[in-house]
Amino acid sequence: MKTTFPQLLLQHAAERPTAAALREKEYGIWQSHSWADLALLVEHVAAGLHQAGLTRGEHMVVIGANRPRLYATMLAAQSLGAIPVPLYQDAVAAECIFPLNNAEVRFCLVEDQEQVDKMLEIREQCPLIARIFFDDPRGLRNYQEEGLSSLDALIESGKAFAAQHPTWFRDEVAKAQPTDVAAMFFTSGTTGNPKGVVHTHSTLLDRASAGAEFDKLTGSEEVLAYLPPAWIGQNIFSYAQWLACGYVVNCPESASTVTIDLKEVGPTYYFAPPRIFEGLLTSVMIRMEDAGTVKRKMFQACMAVAQRVGPALMDGQPVGTLDRIKYALGNLLVYGPLRNNLGFSRVRVAYTAGEAIGPDLFTFYRSIGINLKQLYGSTETAVFVCLQPDNQARADTVGVPIRGVEIKVADNGEILVKSAGLLKEYYKNPKATAEVLTADGWYHTSDAGFLDAQGHLKIIDRVKDVGRIKGGANDGAMFAPKYVENKLKFFPHIKEVVALGDGREKVCVMVNIDFDAVGNWAERRNLPYAGYTDLAQKPEVYELVRECVEKVNADLANDALLAGSQVSRFLVLHKELDADDGELTRTNKVRRGFIAEKYGVLVEALYAGRSEQFIETQVKFEDGRTGSVSATLKLSDTKTFTPVKAAA
Repeated sequence: MKTTFPQLLLQHAAERPTAAALREKEYGIWQSHSWADLALLVEHVAAGLHQAGLTRGEHMVVIGANRPRLYATMLAAQSLGAIPVPLYQDAVAAECIFPLNNAEVRFCLVEDQEQVDKMLEIREQCPLIARIFFDDPRGLRNYQEEGLSSLDALIESGKAFAAQHPTWFRDEVAKAQPTDVAAMFFTSGTTGNPKGVVHTHSTLLDRASAGAEFDKLTGSEEVLAYLPPAWIGQNIFSYAQWLACGYVVNCPESASTVTIDLKEVGPTYYFAPPRIFEGLLTSVMIRMEDAGTVKRKMFQACMAVAQRVGPALMDGQPVGTLDRIKYALGNLLVYGPLRNNLGFSRVRVAYTAGEAIGPDLFTFYRSIGINLKQLYGSTETAVFVCLQPDNQARADTVGVPIRGVEIKVADNGEILVKSAGLLKEYYKNPKATAEVLTADGWYHTSDAGFLDAQGHLKIIDRVKDVGRIKGGANDGAMFAPKYVENKLKFFPHIKEVVALGDGREKVCVMVNIDFDAVGNWAERRNLPYAGYTDLAQKPEVYELVRECVEKVNADLANDALLAGSQVSRFLVLHKELDADDGELTRTNKVRRGFIAEKYGVLVEALYAGRSEQFIETQVKFEDGRTGSVSATLKLSDTKTFTPVKAAA
């Protein structure tokens, strides 16, 4: 594809100037920005940045939620040949120091006062920062910091410059080549410092176009952009594919209004990590538990029909007439209203990615008529490697390689990928680049898996995480921690799980309960509690979690490969795992190694067979203060099951 992001913007503005490009909800009202309006805004921001001194090849950090003016600034930077670097808006100030210094950043655009304060807090440690522009001026009237100014002022200066140089913007845009660097995304940094993944216009747009072709996306799609722009998944769906296809991107008012905005927009194309789908299902289950007896029984009866025949109907497989009638009735009474309540009435294609989704969770959405599919990719592959065709969406695979992708499996089971969407390099890190990119262009994914007989890719776990049970009755059995964790996380009462067992004689897990779901469950049983720590250690809650664990064990016993991964012991943690405490990445992936080390005393207690263990943990509050949480945790045994032998 011989084009760049700014060139696509100008193309849309020329071909359909009045069509909506972006919508933003402000004060409860959706405001539209046409392609022509957006192109003009980008020209003015680019001219302002040029006058401020931003140069070709230079990095510019952008921090904030999905906002039209932040998107415009990224396009403006790219128009000048500069490289936008989105950072996570919920990252604490200290987490921004390495990316800012590594990328030698002089210019930052931030959304609001919170982000300005962060930049000012670390300014001494990031001496290159010269200019900080802010989008939302609320609370910043009396700030007198050197180099701090509003995006409005930048736009005004750019407007004057553009009026004096009417051809300057298009001349700048024309200079860009598809092979120029378009953006840099920092990885989560699960081990050591994050790495800057360098992508060109061509790598990002090639994969965006390949994904769009696969699902027949058009300019009439509606998308809700509510995940962090610093996550390449959100960036591909609401930036790269947006410009490749020309559809409408809707920006919610705030994180707290997303569920309302989802219903109002009614997206046709939707993307979310499994955690979001888990949260939506949990809210549904909480509401159903609070419903009257008749409604609850109707829901249960209809869901039994949906789980039996819904996925087959979605896949276009033959279903009996009686079952079709039952499903149609369920659709009228339950599935249709439920899809509407979730905001998925118009969804034509929904994807989940970022980490594996629990098979039961995946099947639930497909059973109620939502075309939920899985995709496989990473920051380094510009996301799209494998996608699931509409009639071949399966819970245990991540789809087939799409246009331009080759896959092979190394001797150790690692998936290797070759495609036009591979990273150019890790910025200033040739050693790390050489570790993942071979001389002949294969990318080491670090994921273990295989291609099945139908050509679908099956991911087992991370190569480094797939282990073996050592000693005991299951000596030598495979242990796939992520698989166990995902099966447990399907239950609405369980939010997060850390599975341990590699090199040990049995599997143990540490569990985070879902505070809302379990709190609701406790209130309906008149069970008093004084916060998360107190609720987590209630004997009744332990019994609730034990039931979930034993159901998973019974399920694992039927899998010849993973029967040895059944959970022998568990505990419920006294605090929720938190990215601010280093226990999760900013994309909410569990940092298993870090947690096992941090809670080493609990791991030791689980394997020593103790019934309780005291622990005190330092925590970081939202305002930056630190404190501690302590508790005596119960440690509990669970029932395991004899593996079911395959028929001869």
